[in-house]
Amino acid sequence: MYKDKRILAIIPARGGSKGLPGKNIRPLLGKPLIGWTIESALDSVYLDEIFVSTDSREIADTAESFGIRVPELRPEELATDKATSASVVRYTLEYFEKQGKTFDYILLLEPTSPMRKSGDIDRAIEMACDHPDRSGVVSLGEVHMEHPSIVKRLDEAGCIQPYCDPRHFTRRQQLDKAYFPYGVVYLVQTNYFLENERFYDETSIPYFIERWQCYEIDDFYDLVAVEAIYKTVLEK
Repeated sequence: MYKDKRILAIIPARGGSKGLPGKNIRPLLGKPLIGWTIESALDSVYLDEIFVSTDSREIADTAESFGIRVPELRPEELATDKATSASVVRYTLEYFEKQGKTFDYILLLEPTSPMRKSGDIDRAIEMACDHPDRSGVVSLGEVHMEHPSIVKRLDEAGCIQPYCDPRHFTRRQQLDKAYFPYGVVYLVQTNYFLENERFYDETSIPYFIERWQCYEIDDFYDLVAVEAIYKTVLEK
């Protein structure tokens, strides 16, 4: 709790993964991937509840080995490829409401974005609660080589076209900055989420993360890259 605001952290961890099978419990430097996110959540001094939402008994057992009780598995309809994070969050809120528990803020922590610094979560919570007129906080990382003004697409004839409106520039450094919302922190007011089923909008406060944190693990190459970066960062 911060400034009398109750905060629920939800860690979504579906068992099925096509890009990297079993990714949520794949070892990252010898620790299950989801373990990095659980430890970051446990390091927070402001979180009132930490809930791991999964359809996998193996993931649930892994979470419990890190001290997080998993009271139930997700229903089957929330374990498909089409199930959204928003539907999982709404279901979780309803679960707590049945116990008479409500929260002012929801914090979505994606296990596939494990590269959090100590204090990231609590700094984001302070930013949100200090500005209650804003919908919440979202972590942003600057886009570098894949700037949208450089990205291409193929038209029906197979010809290379600009993905978005072309801009005239001679050097990448001349482009305005672009950002990607990484899963390090998605913090949103509960009322806003229930009304809109969104985690951020134009009123969200940006929480800027460092270059080395700008990775999401979706396949084997991501895992190798993150492990190599972590080895370098942790050695400092």
